[in-house]
Parts: sequence; structure tokens; C-alpha cells
Amino acid sequence: MFEALELPLMCAPMSFASSPALARACSQAGVVAGWQGGSATSDREFAEYLSALAKPGRAPPIVNLPARMALADEGAKRLALLAQARAPLVLSSIGDPARMVERVHGWGGRVIQDVTTLRHAEKAIAAGVDGLMLTCAGAGGHTGLLTPFAFVPAVRRIWDGLLIVAGGIAEARGIRGALGLGADLACMGTRFIATPESAVRQEHRDMIAAAGMERIVPSAALNGVVANWIADSLAEAGLDPANLPEGRAVLPDGMRAWRDVFSAGQSVGLIEGELPAGNLVAQLSADFTALGGAPGWRERLAVVEAGWS
Repeated sequence: MFEALELPLMCAPMSFASSPALARACSQAGVVAGWQGGSATSDREFAEYLSALAKPGRAPPIVNLPARMALADEGAKRLALLAQARAPLVLSSIGDPARMVERVHGWGGRVIQDVTTLRHAEKAIAAGVDGLMLTCAGAGGHTGLLTPFAFVPAVRRIWDGLLIVAGGIAEARGIRGALGLGADLACMGTRFIATPESAVRQEHRDMIAAAGMERIVPSAALNGVVANWIADSLAEAGLDPANLPEGRAVLPDGMRAWRDVFSAGQSVGLIEGELPAGNLVAQLSADFTALGGAPGWRERLAVVEAGWS
């Protein structure tokens, strides 16, 4: 599944940013194509995404479906659609992935668990997952608090399987650095929001290009879990970025977190403008090669995949 990758890179699944167009462009360009299946507005939209990726691309799709959602009626319907499509990779998050693992393995797919702490990584390994995504400090959306310089080596002491690292990566140097720490794939989210294929409002793309990392504010006020937000977007929603409430913030009528209040990671300071996804991957690939790449990354992924057999 990984042999035709252009780069050891995954486009993160992102609420309101993921789209069939972005996923298809990433797959064709040769990076793992993430899509936020938990925020699809309907089962029809969910099915359209799977249909958009039905034609073979260079890289596999990965669908995020929160573990706790998979236990509900809506999640069960979407698991059935994933089974029908024989989705190769499912990204589980926020909850015990044990039942997800059982179901996904039933059609031959693989489960990657998104974790932010070593304890969560240990639990996911015990549940039988096939890979881990470490969401580290600086990630957009729901973020972690741990530095990858400590978190990645600590997980590598207990886990030899697929390891994806996310958090503040927007350049080839970041990809190379993640692999140097022990990752198999790097994950970018914010950088792919600033593409015309993403489904966000244009104001979100423009704000990412204009913001510096000092304008990124971590807070749990908008949805109960710590996430990174762009300060200017918080202000436009009538909130004081320097004095956010400890409890749940009240947004103006009609406004929704993620869609209307914009999230981004600390990598905004490395993003100067909008670029089509295919062009972005080509640029990252050229830069990665110029830096010397990461020798052996393809062979390492082949070993990981062989271990799934």
C-alpha cells in the first residue's frame, strides 16, 4: 500500500477542511490521503468520499472515525460503508479502539490510533491497533502537549510498528526531522488547509497565510478538548484570545467551532500562501531530496506492511 508514495507523508483528516477533492489530489500526488469521516454532514457525503477514492491512486486513503462514534448508530452506518469499500486504513481517536480493530480487521483493513500521551499509546497497543499517530505539541485542531523529541523515542521503546508523527510540520525539514526521531510517516494538517482543494472558507486560508505562530492560542473553551485556534478568528467571534473562559465559550448564533472559528497549528509561521495540493507535494518532495531525504524510509514501510500479513 505504501510502495508508490512520493514522500513519507500523510495529509491529516481535518474537520471542515477535508474534502474528496483534497483527498484525491493527495492520493494522486503520492501522500496518504486523510479525510475526517466523523464530521461528514451525511452518510451520502461519506459515501461520496469513498467513491472519489475508488479509482487507484499512488497513495492509500485514511478515514478518521472516532472510536466512541463508531459505537453509536451513526458510526455503525459509516463503519458499514467502510467495510463495503474495504477501506485500507482507518484512523481511530478519542476512545477505546478495541471494537474498531475487530471490525476493521474483519475486512482486511488496518487501524491507526491517534494518541497524545504515553499511557494512551500503551492502551492502544494493548487493544491490538496496527499503528499509532502521535499528536504532539504545536498540532492544529485537537493538539497534544508533549514535545516529539521526548514522546517519539519513548513510544519507540515499546512499539516497533507503524508510527506517524504530527505537530507543527509544514516543511521538508520537518518531515526529515520526524523520521530522524523514529517516525515512519510525518503528518501535515495546517499546510494542507492552505490549498484550494480544502473545503474551508477562503478567510481561513487567508488567515493561515497571514498569521504567525505567536497568534496560535491553545484552549478547550470551544469544544471541551484542548485545540489550537487562530487568535484573530477568536476575536472575530467576539472572544478575547488572552482571556478565554475556563468553561464552554458561547459563540454568536449560527457560528460553529472549526467551521467559523478557525483552527491551525504552530506551523502557520512557515506558510506564506495558498498552493494547490499537487504542487505542494512536488515542492516538498524536491526540498526533501535536496536535504538528502531519509535513507531507508521506503524499505522500513515495506517491513511494517509485511508485518501486517
